[in-house]
Amino acid sequence: MTLRTEPVVVSIGPHHPSTHGVFRMRLTFDGENIIDAEPVIGYLHRGTEKLAEERQYTQVITLTDRLDYVSSMTSNQAFVLSCEKLIGLEVPDRGMYLRVIASELQRIVSHLIGVGFFLQELGGFGGTALMYAFRERERILDLFEMLCGARITVSYSRIGGVFADAPADFWPALRRVLDDMPGYTDELEALVFESEIVQSRTKGVSPIDPVLAVNASLTGPVLRASGVAWDWRKAAPYDVYDRVDFDVPVGANGDNYDRFWVRIQEVRQSLRIVEQCIEQIEPGPVRATDAMLFRPPPGDSYVPTESPKGELGFYLVSDGSIAPYRCHVRAPSFINLSLFKEMLVGWKLADAIVSLGSLDFNMGEVDR
Repeated sequence: MTLRTEPVVVSIGPHHPSTHGVFRMRLTFDGENIIDAEPVIGYLHRGTEKLAEERQYTQVITLTDRLDYVSSMTSNQAFVLSCEKLIGLEVPDRGMYLRVIASELQRIVSHLIGVGFFLQELGGFGGTALMYAFRERERILDLFEMLCGARITVSYSRIGGVFADAPADFWPALRRVLDDMPGYTDELEALVFESEIVQSRTKGVSPIDPVLAVNASLTGPVLRASGVAWDWRKAAPYDVYDRVDFDVPVGANGDNYDRFWVRIQEVRQSLRIVEQCIEQIEPGPVRATDAMLFRPPPGDSYVPTESPKGELGFYLVSDGSIAPYRCHVRAPSFINLSLFKEMLVGWKLADAIVSLGSLDFNMGEVDR
């Protein structure tokens, strides 16, 4: 016998940090099944883009730290690349290598946190996997502290290079992390990949069709999990990515499991990139001296970069002054939420929480 039920609208959130920041879902249920879903954003109101238009170009770097505070290095890098394009500035090789090393270490940090919290949301590991992720994250943050004195909001990149060269004790510390990290990645993988909880709660859940993903402009691990091998480091290399060899991991089904699996594989590829950068880096200046007083001519620029969450870019318009006339951020976390409804309809509330975790978004760059 079929029971007749009335749809019920439930507002979930905003909570922090269980729903990834200041975020609310308006879900319509028929019994336990989600029949409609709407993301409700706009609680944070960072105002980053307008603030950037009132500051000198170099001062904007501190604002980029706070867009995705789990990926500050890559946000810094994306902004300064767009600034450098405005004046056609050539960056010293050592400065570019240091930016790539820092950005790939940041990618590892971001993916560790994304995977750790994703597994925590499955509710079956008692926090063990998350603590494993935090343990390795802290070691990389120690490296960031050596580079610039900060751990989270780093402001390491500068227009024309980086803030300062790496100190002598940075390189042996980095070597120890690189030697240990593959084993720790294996440990995390072994802990969860064959888990019955992970298998049953993620495989086949909230799949995204590759055509739909491309049409929605999804990027990063969310797109690659659907089988689309698109990575800006390969498609339009910036800094020294054209000098290193790495693979672009892709999934097959575009489900929650594949989005988790792709991030783990990208950690391994980031380690490969850093190893090659260490082999190739040469002594020399780390910053172009003609970038100290930055006043670009009128014009505009945009450089797409591959942040841990997808395509991140800063569209800058210069009117010849010391501050951007216009600054717009192409934030992957915001775009990757565009298929929110398609991912959740037909599933249950418990699946919705896990599916949100598989997107690994950060509200700092959504409500920018």
